[in-house]
Amino acid sequence: MANVKIIREVTNGSPGNWRLCFQWCEYIYDNGSTEKGYRFIWRRDDDTLQAARGQARIPSFRDMQELIFLAAQDGWLASIE
Repeated sequence: MANVKIIREVTNGSPGNWRLCFQWCEYIYDNGSTEKGYRFIWRRDDDTLQAARGQARIPSFRDMQELIFLAAQDGWLASIE
């Protein structure tokens, strides 16, 4: 099991609606080790996360590309190890 700390997040959706998010995260495992990585995850209309056993349905390749583009525009490339 792991706890997840969100470092950065982008979305192409609007608050108050379900929206797909792309996150750069730190995974903190029960044994104390950590890893950084990325995930796609849905936020519900009430802004809570929809954890789905590590899987998020991505509606289209275009949606995925747009979120990755938004992350690059937000400067993620400059801050990633």
